[in-house]
Amino acid sequence: MHGIGGIRDAERERRAWLEALAAGARAAGHADAVSGLTQGWLADVRFADYSDLFTDPTAQGDQPTDPDGRQDAAFLEEFVEALVDELARQAEERGDRRAWAVTEDARAQLPRGDGQAQGVAAPVRVLGRVLTTLLQLPGLRGSTQWASGLPLLGQLSQVGRYLARREADGSGRTLDERIRERVLRGTDPARPLIVVSHSLGTVVAFEALSGHHGPVPLLMTLGSPLATGAAVLQRLVPRPPRTPDRVERWLNFWDRDDIVVGRPRIRNWMLPNASGVLPVTARVDSDGVWVHTATKYLRQPAVAGPLVEALKK
Repeated sequence: MHGIGGIRDAERERRAWLEALAAGARAAGHADAVSGLTQGWLADVRFADYSDLFTDPTAQGDQPTDPDGRQDAAFLEEFVEALVDELARQAEERGDRRAWAVTEDARAQLPRGDGQAQGVAAPVRVLGRVLTTLLQLPGLRGSTQWASGLPLLGQLSQVGRYLARREADGSGRTLDERIRERVLRGTDPARPLIVVSHSLGTVVAFEALSGHHGPVPLLMTLGSPLATGAAVLQRLVPRPPRTPDRVERWLNFWDRDDIVVGRPRIRNWMLPNASGVLPVTARVDSDGVWVHTATKYLRQPAVAGPLVEALKK
């Protein structure tokens, strides 16, 4: 399940994810699985593409609930403030005074909610500047795909739109309902389902699997914002959030240079399911640009190894 971003080419991305996974599998000592992954006999693989639902002209329905965008702006304020708080906490834990100074600079730029900025556009521009400042953090500078904060902010707004539970279509199905229906379409509860999700897709997977009745031997979340404070965590369904009942193992991976990840250690804010399953988090370190991409994660041996082992069973 993909994350934030524009329209996807499902078949092209399915191949790209599998090729990245094959590279990671080889590095993890599973060279015997490479041909099975790329040729499709190791598992039936589907790329669950819901990207068009964010641009569907009928998505707003005939009863828009937020015509001036104020709810979206409020979500983004909460989300960005949570990112600032978490990055500041991490910098303080490391004793990194330079990084801490950058986060304090970003904090000083946060909208004050004092009524001085009129309309929605002004605080959104401010939040874009806050993210631009955060992108200057040591480690993030030059290792992320966003040159400035506004493009990142625009894509983060998709998380808010999903969690807003609105944008009903003509049948009354909200955007989040249509997305969950799309990603589970074609799954067979009688067959084991292994889920690899990324970014916003981790939120979608968490909620979709809460209503899935088939066995899920492995849920893998990559670059997840699931535990990002009140902006995401407190908007999840079910509440309080708990590991979906049929999930047998949950592995969560985060990159130290992935700005989209707020609180990486999801288990601290998640209740176990009836089998006692909680997410197990591990950090991976990627090099170069484009850190917040699923293929970067899948090329990591620590990620590919347990995924391939689950597919072999």
